[in-house]
Amino acid sequence: MQLVKDGDLFENLEQSIIHTQQLLSGVTECQGSHAYAPGKWTIKELLCHMADAERIFCYRALRFARNDKTPLHGFEEKDYAPEANAASRTVVTIAAELHRLRLTTIDLYRSFSPAMLDRVGTANNATLSVRNIGFIISGHETHHRMILEDRYLVK
Repeated sequence: MQLVKDGDLFENLEQSIIHTQQLLSGVTECQGSHAYAPGKWTIKELLCHMADAERIFCYRALRFARNDKTPLHGFEEKDYAPEANAASRTVVTIAAELHRLRLTTIDLYRSFSPAMLDRVGTANNATLSVRNIGFIISGHETHHRMILEDRYLVK
């Protein structure tokens, strides 16, 4: 959350995907299969991780917004990434999926009332509000976009 601007949740969600899409528009298929070090994800695996995480964050937000008090477990990203079928996909299709996913995330968040945005729940042993999860979504994307820029796409 430290990576997103203070202020409007929706502006953060909208702006972060714009910046990511601009970055991805210059990524080639050859680059998409690149990992910056042994044992690290490829760009396509990283992008699939971003989509998986956003879906899980939205699921948590939906549960909390609907006043579900059931504590939710975490997820092991290292187990999810190899199962994402990233190698058989293209950067272009994954980028398009990320864009459509963000549009539905924004739709979901726009459906929440102010009271729903303030509701809290527990996920992965942490107490979070629905609003905070929205900022986490944007911050998580920004974090990985910075990694793409700094470690994968170094000129």
